[in-house]
Amino acid sequence: MAQLTIDKNKLSKNFDYLDALFKKHDIQWSITTKLLCGHKDLIQTVLDFDLNQYCDSRIDNLKVIKDIQPNAETILIKPPQLKLVNDVVKYADISLNSEKSTIQALSKAAEEQDVTHKVIIMIEMGEIREGVMRDSFVDFYASVFELSHIDVVGVGTNLSCMSGVLPNQDKLIQLSLYKQLVEAKFNKKIKYVSGGSSVTIPLIFQNRLPKGINHFRVGETLFFGTDVYNDNVLPEMEHQIFTLSADIIEMHKKPTSPSGKMGTTLEGKRKKVKAGKLEMGYRAIVDLGLLDVDEDHIEPQLENASIAGGSSDMYVVDLGDNDTDLQVGDRIHFSIDYMGALRLLNSKYIDKKIL
Repeated sequence: MAQLTIDKNKLSKNFDYLDALFKKHDIQWSITTKLLCGHKDLIQTVLDFDLNQYCDSRIDNLKVIKDIQPNAETILIKPPQLKLVNDVVKYADISLNSEKSTIQALSKAAEEQDVTHKVIIMIEMGEIREGVMRDSFVDFYASVFELSHIDVVGVGTNLSCMSGVLPNQDKLIQLSLYKQLVEAKFNKKIKYVSGGSSVTIPLIFQNRLPKGINHFRVGETLFFGTDVYNDNVLPEMEHQIFTLSADIIEMHKKPTSPSGKMGTTLEGKRKKVKAGKLEMGYRAIVDLGLLDVDEDHIEPQLENASIAGGSSDMYVVDLGDNDTDLQVGDRIHFSIDYMGALRLLNSKYIDKKIL
């Protein structure tokens, strides 16, 4: 079975770095745990950091957090489904919302559970994913802030995840102004301006983060040390926290191009065959496939090695002359990115191990 290892010591270094950074700038932050796909041992690893606030996009994963640490504050970062409002109130202390009817249903569910549910209203700032349109935000707030079992504790926005819209001073200043506007108009204090995520962190280094932004939701930079804004890495952080390894199940010297009448692959693609003399090279088949991870998100940690292709349960790695003399039963190690780790952690066919 292919294996994904997680280096807890490196992850701890990244946590300490980010925690010190946010404390220095009076920012509260929450660890986004959705990458961990609800795996109890991995969730425990981040709970050991004792940050006390954790966010996820799935109720099942928040339930795991509450089962381990009932006093942890949890945030649901995906707009709730109407049919799940009872579970949202039960397992999420805070939820991000952009639909009036959903917040009304959350208030009713909270009343039945004899609690007050906290919400952060998301505002559309150009990413065109979730968020109330800016010109209707004040009316939206007016319609929900007096609900009996709802406490509007913040305004927020999401950037970069779908359309790739980057945060900037102008957008984040506007977000802060909406907080000031409702505080003045409705005489109600708003605790959070949740405008930060991994992609926003570089603005702190550039002194371009507006002072009003006081809440971050961070996943990728914690787990990968990435500078998401510049598509790079932060030199002060650890980058190889996750390592993927897979067993070689076949090793032969074969032609590097297929031969015969060509149809489509499993993915419906047509491979281009090079004309001319067939070249030969060593090709290793590993016990890992498209079902587990997309090849665009993994890379062999070997010189002159590349992924030649794959099917649902196998990848073929082109090893050229096989200078390292790999054999059947040996393991090939791969570097992975955030999306690669997300797929792998969601696969029940991958062994997960904490170092």
